[in-house]
Amino acid sequence: MKVLRIANLLLLIAFPIAWFAPLLRAGLLPLFRLSEISVVSGLQSLWKTDMFLALLVTVLALLAPYLKTVGLALVQFDLLDRRVLPALRVLGKLAMADVFLLALYIVVVKGIGVGRVETGWGLYAFTGCVLASFAISFATESLEKRAA
Repeated sequence: MKVLRIANLLLLIAFPIAWFAPLLRAGLLPLFRLSEISVVSGLQSLWKTDMFLALLVTVLALLAPYLKTVGLALVQFDLLDRRVLPALRVLGKLAMADVFLLALYIVVVKGIGVGRVETGWGLYAFTGCVLASFAISFATESLEKRAA
């Protein structure tokens, strides 16, 4: 359980790094320099144009994974009842929805063929954080069930 606690606490550092890392590089035409887009820079642009979508992405990309990680840490340190684990699982699924939306965006833009899109290391970092969070919560739930 100690390893799971440490891994989960490391996610509290890894998620913010992934939010500022370049998710993708995009440009209108192949001849021009590509602009790097991160979760945070994308949110900044969205807040200017579509506040509802910006709020939705903020919940999916920032709040859901971070609240899940904090909640799981509280459960792991016996500061929160383990009955909240199903709710934490829902938060994790919301975070994965954000990764799916990013992948869908990349496929659509590449399919249109107007611009150029390249994935950045931040997409893999963010996806890795979400998947690690899934694995940690699954292992924590399994250990909790065995202990009960």
